Amino acid sequence: VVVYCGDDERFDYVYKFVTAGKFNPDDRAANKTLLDDGTLHVAKFHDDGTLEWMPLVQGQGPLTAENGFASQAEVVIHARLASDLLGATKMDRPEDVQPNAKTGKVYCMLTNNSKRKDEQLDAANPRAKNKFGHIIEITETDMDFASTKSTWDVLLKCGDPSVAEVGASFSTATTKNGWFGMPDNCTIDADGRLWVATDGNNKKETGRSDGIWAIETEGDLRGTSKLFFRVPVGAEMCGPCFNPTSDTFFVAVQHPGDAGLPTFETPATRWPDFKDNMPPRPSVVAIT
Repeated sequence: VVVYCGDDERFDYVYKFVTAGKFNPDDRAANKTLLDDGTLHVAKFHDDGTLEWMPLVQGQGPLTAENGFASQAEVVIHARLASDLLGATKMDRPEDVQPNAKTGKVYCMLTNNSKRKDEQLDAANPRAKNKFGHIIEITETDMDFASTKSTWDVLLKCGDPSVAEVGASFSTATTKNGWFGMPDNCTIDADGRLWVATDGNNKKETGRSDGIWAIETEGDLRGTSKLFFRVPVGAEMCGPCFNPTSDTFFVAVQHPGDAGLPTFETPATRWPDFKDNMPPRPSVVAIT
């Protein structure tokens, strides 16, 4: 079993954990302990489009007691420091990382990093003062999600493609309503389409709200984005999730009304109840 995760901070890392044991659909008791043993890896994105998943294992390479790692527990608790020593790639706020079991692709949401300087650029983080974020597509070798050697590409550089200095890279089929910034969470539907939830569009730089965008990942329409759902004022979008048949889509609306200087008496919105005695409430919406 492979678990991907991002460390949602400027200049931090993308990880995956590979279990030592294997999933057995007929042995529930054994499956319960799968996460007890395995290897945590951190990603190094090389400029030639290859990716190296480096094991974070005490005693290997620089991860020694002399360098402050006396046990495996210290390695995983201080994974950022261990990854620093291994020379992993410092990313632009990696948050959600979502694998597509049918294609071997893995999508990594990089929300933004306004603090990245020109001298800190690399192929996987190609823009300084990255206000709008980007999405990286990883291809695991031979559909093996436990692989330690992979390849990668930038699927999208987010932001307004009509403003040249932003450097966005949506397909030309994306309309003025289709582009977005600050990718945060994501999910993949049964057809391999990527659905992205955003956090941070509620700013002057974008002139739009957060929401859900659907992105084509293959064929002539690759990189084409369409707006699907917009949150109420002041909210961010998170936790998109389809049911197994992809005909119900669950999305989570966080902190509606968090805009301007709202008070209980005069909130920016009273979504979803719209009653004078009810404040705005975070909610899960089921779209069918």
